[in-house]
Amino acid sequence: MEKNYYVCTGCGMLCDDIEVDVENNKINKVYTACRIGVAHMKDGKESAAFLVDNKPVDETTAISEAATILKNAKNPLIFGLGTSSNEAQKLAIELAKKTSATLDDASSFSLGEVIEALLNNKTKVCTLDDVRNKADVSIFWGTDPSDSHPRQLSKYAYFPRGTEKQRGWEEERTAICIDVRKSHTAKICGNYFFQIPPGGDAEFIDALIAALAGKLPKTSYNFPPKRILELANILKGAKFGVVFVGRGLVYSLENIEHFIRLMNALNEKANFHLVPMIRQYNTRGFNENLFKETGYVNSVKFEDGTVKHGPEYSVVESLKEKTVDAALIIGSDPFSILPRSIAKNLLEVPVIVLDPCETLTSRNAKVYISTAIDGVESGGSAIRMDGVKVDFKPAVETKRPSDETVLKKIMEAL
Repeated sequence: MEKNYYVCTGCGMLCDDIEVDVENNKINKVYTACRIGVAHMKDGKESAAFLVDNKPVDETTAISEAATILKNAKNPLIFGLGTSSNEAQKLAIELAKKTSATLDDASSFSLGEVIEALLNNKTKVCTLDDVRNKADVSIFWGTDPSDSHPRQLSKYAYFPRGTEKQRGWEEERTAICIDVRKSHTAKICGNYFFQIPPGGDAEFIDALIAALAGKLPKTSYNFPPKRILELANILKGAKFGVVFVGRGLVYSLENIEHFIRLMNALNEKANFHLVPMIRQYNTRGFNENLFKETGYVNSVKFEDGTVKHGPEYSVVESLKEKTVDAALIIGSDPFSILPRSIAKNLLEVPVIVLDPCETLTSRNAKVYISTAIDGVESGGSAIRMDGVKVDFKPAVETKRPSDETVLKKIMEAL
């Protein structure tokens, strides 16, 4: 009997081998998924919620109120979309054009620089399938996939047998962790865990570049040169190496160019690729869709047929400087993820929230529309963390509209 597989939209890995048991239009069992995926797949709800001023209204009223807010705004902010399908993201870009909005996502304060470097072909890339089939050396830098992406090591990077790595982790794979703390992933890496102090990544990069060039590596925090030379020798021998980059590395560097120099040095001696450890399932999709449209991955402002880009158009600076007079938040919770001193400025403008979950932001919104969970209650497509497009279908039915449906209706109402 042919099995019916679903895609888990619980993180940027978009695992496509998930099986579910559905009873009375509710998922009661999930197979193959990790603990994050199981919780995510079971989170569906049948009922819809449309609120204006925290009072129930019908869908038409909520859509009309949202459209009125955007129509009256001179400089609205559209933020989020990391948990929206490609189709919804493209509509949001069109909506931003139509309303002369500032458009941004969480990548402006996380992995946006990394993704932009990849899209501009500044270093080698590969797919997760390449990792499973070919990788002999995997570096986890500033990331702990054992907690954030629990199937990363078992499905791709370390434990599985691949077409060219039949003997797996016991003999043919080496896992290395570079981090500021001994994470669960670091424990798996054993003696190949390199613990550096917070903010010490740039110096460690310089020391590693020196070691790759045959020079004596030095750091101000006196990391043992012998260990850095040992690491350099392992990396030089890699036939197919991969560096999984997390936010821990990005937050430590002034800009990603410093790390790109290391990638270039590695590729002079061996064969290395970069994969960003993206948390939300379609952050890369948003970055790629916006990049194709504007040449930028985030922090843009549409105005009079032109596109402006810069840090002043990021969600952080836009709220900090109070340059926006309305906000459409899609699948994100600024009140939880941004500093209170910045997020509180949302209280001064009318806010529209599209989100499957009730959040601190939705509770303070002028309009809240409870939308469907992509991959559980609605279908579409997304871009996996490695740049591969993945189509997904719903596992259950719901009365809740998808982000795509709501954005279409708002566009029509403008």
